[in-house]
Amino acid sequence: MIRRLLLATVLALAAITTVTTGTAQARACKFGYACATIYYSDSTRTTVVGEKYEDCDGAVDMWGVRSGYLDFYESPC
Repeated sequence: MIRRLLLATVLALAAITTVTTGTAQARACKFGYACATIYYSDSTRTTVVGEKYEDCDGAVDMWGVRSGYLDFYESPC
């Protein structure tokens, strides 16, 4: 009984830690769309630290670093 309670507590803490410490992820660019993901240094979104562009042909161009603070834009081809 105590083992089950201890195991449940450990799993619950692990789940909470995983949810609260995970970084934001940009969603995948849909087929037939051109997409841009802009990465910022912090939540104020004033300093760009990286970008990722995906064109209609599927070519990808990236520079800088990825962060948990991002904006995602897409437009149909």
